[in-house]
Amino acid sequence: MPTLEKTFLQRFCHWLDILDPLLLFPSYVEIDKSRMLLETSRENITESLQDNKLKKAWKLSLASVHPGTGDIIPPMFRPPALMPFAAPLAFATFSLHRGVKQAFIWQFLFHSYTGAFSLANGNSTKMANEFLYKQLLPTTGTVLYSSCVGALPQYFLKRYKLYNPIAQVFFKTIVPGPLTALLCMMNVMVIRSTELVSGIEVVDSNGNVIGLSRKAGEKAVKETAWLRAALFGTAVFIPDIAEHYLKRTRILLRNPHALPLLRLIMTTVIIGTMIPVSFSWEPQVGKIQRSELESEIVSSTEETELFYYRGI
Repeated sequence: MPTLEKTFLQRFCHWLDILDPLLLFPSYVEIDKSRMLLETSRENITESLQDNKLKKAWKLSLASVHPGTGDIIPPMFRPPALMPFAAPLAFATFSLHRGVKQAFIWQFLFHSYTGAFSLANGNSTKMANEFLYKQLLPTTGTVLYSSCVGALPQYFLKRYKLYNPIAQVFFKTIVPGPLTALLCMMNVMVIRSTELVSGIEVVDSNGNVIGLSRKAGEKAVKETAWLRAALFGTAVFIPDIAEHYLKRTRILLRNPHALPLLRLIMTTVIIGTMIPVSFSWEPQVGKIQRSELESEIVSSTEETELFYYRGI
């Protein structure tokens, strides 16, 4: 169970360190060496982290290793990879298509990546990993469904030849942001549904595992789902609104080809800002009152407050 800072600002600074894209390049061998180094310094970890070498090992481990399973996460699904992969996909999904087929393909790539990221960084335990194969059909289904629904605005515009300004503003500016937020929320809820069914580990203040709780799993998934919705909903809605007003001004009349570049910059900046904000908004180690949990867990401990790992 990782130790997270108490305030939002401390958590935000923590994630700024962890989200360094350079942490994607060390090999599996280097990551294993870092983990071994931390293991040997476990007894005096607070004092040891004053050492620069151990600080780097700690950052690399947090950025590369799943806290629940101890497995090394594939590079493209680690937290530092989210911005480099998601920003271009989000830009292409809502900017680089002129037809329904192209819209569906980009939506499929976007939701496939974000879905795989959710699966790789969910609140998995060794026990839950035995049931990951059961997620294949729901994961595939939710990605296809999200891709179809995400392409609907483009479909309506083409199918019914909605060329009037009001329809164009509605389907191109107003709808995509909230629709993306809802689809990303659903994506997280379905793909991490094993946490709702089998539960997640809850621990006491000493880190001892008390049991598996479906209620804690529901709380963890819901918290992550609405934060993911805020992340990508904002990343789509703000550039759409900005693009709409820029088109109405004379700023881009001399160079209309500058609009895609501005859209790419806006999308990248917003996602780059919102990722650490969304990761930091709620502590990764959540608290839940014992009275809110299942009866078998209530009877297993006298502590009034228990803890769980939320996932990202």
